[in-house]
Order: sequence, then structure tokens, then C-alpha cells
Amino acid sequence: MRIIAGTHRGRILVAPKGHSTRPTADRVRQALFDVLEHASWSLGLSGLRVIDLFAGSGALGLEALSRGASFCLFVDQDGAAVEAVTRNLEGFSLSARAWVERRDATRLHPAGPASGAPFDLAFLDPPYGRGLAAPALDALLSGGWLAPDASVIVEQGLEERDLAAPNLESLDSRRWGAAQVAFLRPASADRTGVRYPQA
Repeated sequence: MRIIAGTHRGRILVAPKGHSTRPTADRVRQALFDVLEHASWSLGLSGLRVIDLFAGSGALGLEALSRGASFCLFVDQDGAAVEAVTRNLEGFSLSARAWVERRDATRLHPAGPASGAPFDLAFLDPPYGRGLAAPALDALLSGGWLAPDASVIVEQGLEERDLAAPNLESLDSRRWGAAQVAFLRPASADRTGVRYPQA
């Protein structure tokens, strides 16, 4: 795995030891970030505060940092994943722009002053087939982790049911290889005062 674009383009990522994590394929990551950088609804990446749940190697959050995000909180409950993210941050000299927490992403505590919240962009890439995306989304929303206009990116396996997210608006959805990716946003008032429909 490599960083695809930005200031750290081409740098090789350290992957967690063992088989408890499943990295997002480089081509899926490239396609995903192409959407984030060019979609009319996107905030872009420059200056954004990012949270990367089920971080694994940290490839998604590190890609965002390479492309201009200002800060990323990486969350994973696997010790090997936390070690890999930490090594990648240190190797890329990005430790000052990030924080790593060993925590269950489905059981986030309410966001406090030291958490870095609210976040403008959230990545959720849970293990396929375990039904972890919905409780992690609930934890993000109920805990006050997201900015009102945040973009939320959820990757699941093709065989999984469409994500039921009543408090989120669907912005886009794509299928790449074995992955289906949903692009979502909190259902809230836009700049003209019109409420987005709930998904």
C-alpha cells in the first residue's frame, strides 16, 4: 500500500501484522478520493479535521493528511493497527497533526474539548459482514463528533445490506470491486434554511 497523492505521494505504508484488518484497496482509495475532491457537495480536503474509524493501517486518514487535511484522529481497537498507524505517522513526520486512540469505534464516548471534534470528514471502514457500521455511525452522531456539514464515508462489502441511516442524507454511492461506498451527510439545515431529506 502506498499514499496515492499529495505531499507524501508514493510513500509506502506499514500494514498491521496478522489478518485482523482489511486494507482498502489502492484503486478504491483513489476512486473514493477522486469523488471527495471533485463532487459538487464536497468540502474538498484542505484544512479539514478528519476522524478515521476502524483505521487499520490509517491509509484513509493518512491519504487525507497528505492531500491537505489539517488533523486526523485515528481510532481502532486492535493493538497491531494502533502500532501501524503510529509508525506511519512517525515515518511521515505527521505525529503533530494526528492522534491515535485504541478504542471500540462502536462505543465512542461523548466528544469532549480535547477530542478534536467536531470533525468535517469521517471515514468508516469496518470489517465486512459484522454489522459494525450502523452502531459506529450512531456513536458519531449521538456523541457530537461531527460538524453539521460533515461528509461521512462508509465502506462495506457488496453482500451487505444498504446502510440504514435515518439521521443522514445520502449524497452518493459507488461500487468498486468487492466494496460498496456510501457518501453521507448529517440531515440538517443547509445555508438556505431548507432541511435535507432524511435517507
